[in-house]
Amino acid sequence: MTEVRSGLAPYIYVCTRMRVRKAKLLPKEEYLRMLQMTLPEITRFIEETEYKKEIDENAQFFEGIDLFEIGLSWNLAKEYQKILEITPGSLKQFTKAYLRRWDIQNVLNILRGKLQGMKAGKIKEVLIPAGGLDRLMLDRLISEDSPERVIEALKKTRMYPVLQKEFQGAIEKGSFSKVENELYKSMYAEILSDAEGGIKGGNDFISFLRLDIDIINIKNLFRIRADGFEEDVRDMMIPGGSFTPDELQTLNSLPTHDEFIDTLRGKLNRHPILEAQEQLRNIHSIREAESELTRIQLSEMERMSKMHPFSIHPILVYLEKKKYEVFNLRALARGKESGLSPERIREFLVI
Repeated sequence: MTEVRSGLAPYIYVCTRMRVRKAKLLPKEEYLRMLQMTLPEITRFIEETEYKKEIDENAQFFEGIDLFEIGLSWNLAKEYQKILEITPGSLKQFTKAYLRRWDIQNVLNILRGKLQGMKAGKIKEVLIPAGGLDRLMLDRLISEDSPERVIEALKKTRMYPVLQKEFQGAIEKGSFSKVENELYKSMYAEILSDAEGGIKGGNDFISFLRLDIDIINIKNLFRIRADGFEEDVRDMMIPGGSFTPDELQTLNSLPTHDEFIDTLRGKLNRHPILEAQEQLRNIHSIREAESELTRIQLSEMERMSKMHPFSIHPILVYLEKKKYEVFNLRALARGKESGLSPERIREFLVI
């Protein structure tokens, strides 16, 4: 971190707050205990935690699994907004950039909901207003009477050029995968450009972005290879990580899983994903591969946080771990509602 020393106190304060918050997240032991609970027992347990307020606030509008999920989502959004409020200087700018991914997710969920004829209330249930588009703006988008009107309402946002260009093709193909991919490519390009523009602490943020891009691209390669996709994948990959698009295309073209893992190892050199190479060699399930890569990413983020204790890293570690706490609790609730065994549900958890 290259902040001037006289202005370091706010950074020490907020990074210390993040470590305190992180220490309050649910430990692995609690998830293992919840695996043996019924859904009503899990709900009662969660109502005794920091999620109680949001669950109580929504109890008159929702019930059952819907109440559980909306309470979790609102808590996550509120927590992210609280962190933005206390984050100083360039750290606030980096945090806002990190949270832009929620805008993409929310807009895509609204567009999909509109095309599927979902009711406004059902669309709202899956939204997490944690990005730049606040609850009022999301409500406005939900109230629009067509996907085209939703896109026009976003005319002043950075997403608009991509949405305008790609939406019709998505309708014709019946898939938003290219729209989503182009939105993320555009977002990462803009954020990397801003971080490389001489902003204080930018190098710390860039190290996270490159790791994030690598993890996303490698996860995508696992999915693509599992689907047997043999065409050119370069346009599906996000530029800016450790691999060039040509290298990612070469990786996808390798005929066997072992060759894929061995070549990946050769290109990674000292990359943190190397730690997971042998585990990944023995994994053929996409879900298992994604979980393992996520664990490696979180571990590397922890290492970065310890190396740079008063930088963006402690904030990002907490934001990611908080996100996965909510995802884990959702997976537990959905799994229990669907009657899955504890062993099966555990496969979906990142712990």
